Amino acid sequence: MAIEVRIPTILRQYTEGQKAVEGTGDTLAELFADLETRHTGIHARIVDGGELRRFVNVYLNDEDVRFLDGINSKVADGDNVTILPAVAGGMS
Repeated sequence: MAIEVRIPTILRQYTEGQKAVEGTGDTLAELFADLETRHTGIHARIVDGGELRRFVNVYLNDEDVRFLDGINSKVADGDNVTILPAVAGGMS
């Protein structure tokens, strides 16, 4: 069994259009490194300087990883990870 990673539309160019991909690792950092081995370029869009990019939200089993251990959050087979770009808006 693996970890399912849901990919937002903006990053699907790295996954050949797939909405979800599978990966392995003990932490989110390892999972994202594993994804890079099959989906070149995706890692740099999620991680910068060993941390999650500022405008990328990551959820582990529907819980925001900022309230867990961030990129060092533990993951296990059967977990679901959702990557969402932060959305800004409003009136100027």
